[in-house]
Amino acid sequence: MKENVKEIAARVRVLREIEELSADVLAKELGFDPAEYVSWEEGQKDFPVGALVEIASRFRVDLAELLTGAASKLKTFCVTRASEAPEVSRRPMYGYWNLAYNFHRKKAEPFLVEASAETESKPINLNTHPGQEFNYVLEGRLLISISGHDIELSQGDCIYYDSSEPHGMKALGGKAARFLAIVF
Repeated sequence: MKENVKEIAARVRVLREIEELSADVLAKELGFDPAEYVSWEEGQKDFPVGALVEIASRFRVDLAELLTGAASKLKTFCVTRASEAPEVSRRPMYGYWNLAYNFHRKKAEPFLVEASAETESKPINLNTHPGQEFNYVLEGRLLISISGHDIELSQGDCIYYDSSEPHGMKALGGKAARFLAIVF
């Protein structure tokens, strides 16, 4: 399920305006570049997943609510069947699926992520967001760059890191890489 970038941006803007914060103040509070944040909120660029996680946490709403406009309801458990996880980002050459989209007040956001084979020939796009992240490789090989360190991971390997450090990843070996990413 892909949500319109402008609809997500409008929901974020409303939350910010309810608390009477300027875009600049919110961006600085969350550690985002103010100009980049404005481009997200104006719908010119898609919000990175990590940024949406931070914004949802800041305003005490579930990520699913930012993405869909509907509040999550499940409080005891939620089951996400194969092929039913909503896609939460349209970042070129990467797919992100929210694995616990309907659980209310999550303490972490689990995603299934796929880096396409085409990412191998491209430079790694680094991003940052407050918090920590855990990645577990399910299929393929992945090159992860964290604060200038390049780490190659294969199926069954995992890494836990400070996501406020510049990080990014790409598939290796001419094949897509699928991994579990949990953002805290």
